[in-house]
Amino acid sequence: MGLIRFAVHPATTFNDWPEVHAGFLTGADGRVFPTKIELENNLVGCRRTSSESVKFHVVWPVEGFGRMIISTASLPEREAPYELVVELARGKIVQVRNQLAQWELAGLRVPPEFAGPHRAAHRAFFRAASSQNQPDEACRLANEAIRFACQAAEILAQSYASQSLAGRLQRFGSLPISIGCEILGTLPPPATHVLYGTLFNTSTVSVPWKVIEAIEGEYNWEATDKQLDWCESQKLMVRGGPLLDLGSNSMPGWLSRWEHDVLNLQSFVCDFVETAIARYVGRIRVWEICSRMNTGGAMGLNEETRLTLTARVLDVARQVDEEAQLIIRIDQPWGDYQSRGQHRLSPLQAVDALIRAGVGLSGVNLELALGYKTYGSSRRDLLDTSRLIDAWTTLDVPIYVTLVCPSAALADPLASNPLAVNPQIWAGATDESHQADWIDQMLELLVAKPRIAGVFLPNFSDSTLHEFPNAGLLRGDNSPKPVTERIVAQRMSHRRRMT
Repeated sequence: MGLIRFAVHPATTFNDWPEVHAGFLTGADGRVFPTKIELENNLVGCRRTSSESVKFHVVWPVEGFGRMIISTASLPEREAPYELVVELARGKIVQVRNQLAQWELAGLRVPPEFAGPHRAAHRAFFRAASSQNQPDEACRLANEAIRFACQAAEILAQSYASQSLAGRLQRFGSLPISIGCEILGTLPPPATHVLYGTLFNTSTVSVPWKVIEAIEGEYNWEATDKQLDWCESQKLMVRGGPLLDLGSNSMPGWLSRWEHDVLNLQSFVCDFVETAIARYVGRIRVWEICSRMNTGGAMGLNEETRLTLTARVLDVARQVDEEAQLIIRIDQPWGDYQSRGQHRLSPLQAVDALIRAGVGLSGVNLELALGYKTYGSSRRDLLDTSRLIDAWTTLDVPIYVTLVCPSAALADPLASNPLAVNPQIWAGATDESHQADWIDQMLELLVAKPRIAGVFLPNFSDSTLHEFPNAGLLRGDNSPKPVTERIVAQRMSHRRRMT
């Protein structure tokens, strides 16, 4: 079993660094290794099953940015421990430099303000690397280098988004991007209908199997019918689903007795999917067939069974409605969860397997949920997100993105998912301002990507039942949060792109 070790200075860092236990290693091809983290004195030991060169990814506090994933460069195994902060600085600088070279070759005009922090990051890193015989000083300088490198990365990514958008608009005139929200069983309050139409051109109508068929063989479509009628009255494009949620506690309770009978389980699942799609043929043309297929949790289904079930469901859906667009949702698309050793395929590999099986997959929805302690992805910067989207474009299918971010760290009594908010992801408090900034920046970046077909928000208002705590666009009293102004401003400035 391979072991690579990192020294951390000062040792008191561990007193307020719980994220170290979630650190993980990846290979040269990006594959996530099952990683065991061992702490001893001021050393972090990372064990995995091979001894090849690896990158270490860990949440690190960055001054002015909060806590987010920073990665080392590729490092060979050796007896002496590496200085962690120095290697994190090296890794971030290398990432920025490599992306800069790629985008310059593609014609990016580098903004003048990029040069200052880019040079400052290199200067601080050179001093840190040459001061490793004085660990505390090297750590201070390396943290400075990380801060400047993150500033440079943000400037570079924002400039890419701005120039890419301008270029696409000049070339195509308009961009067919869906900006939408999920309606989770309750219609938006009447006083907010105008705002909803200003914010969005698309809605996702929920079709929760657990609610619709709470009793075997007895269907209740009333809530879904009302949602669909409202969307049509508002002249919104409609997406339905997810029809099948393979996450924890998401299946009808009566289905549990078939937990160990895969054939009968598959039969029940396919029957519901067939019934739902047949009911709304011609009214719902885009279906989110399955969610959380990659991470799982439902009924103890293993990875192979989930993949087989998803393929079968897609095949059935295609037979019912040949014209429908069928997509699946992937949560935690960076694949951090693989470090626990319970998954063999990366998220991208799982979707690639479905595409190769020829089951008629029309697209993939990447759920970017951050700010929760026990769910979702750790925070990444814009440059990391850009690289993620670029990696998924290799599948050559349209990509949708669902953005999830809490606006407060308080308990949310109307959230169906009892997730605890992580209050340390930002440099300041978890508040509405940070939510607005993040969604605004992400929306700008995503719309700039040619393969992005739509961007969705998880729930409209915190006043109704919803999944993610404090992630709505309206407060509990249905007054709008600042994020609504950002979305409206983007739609106005990109009016011809989002029609």
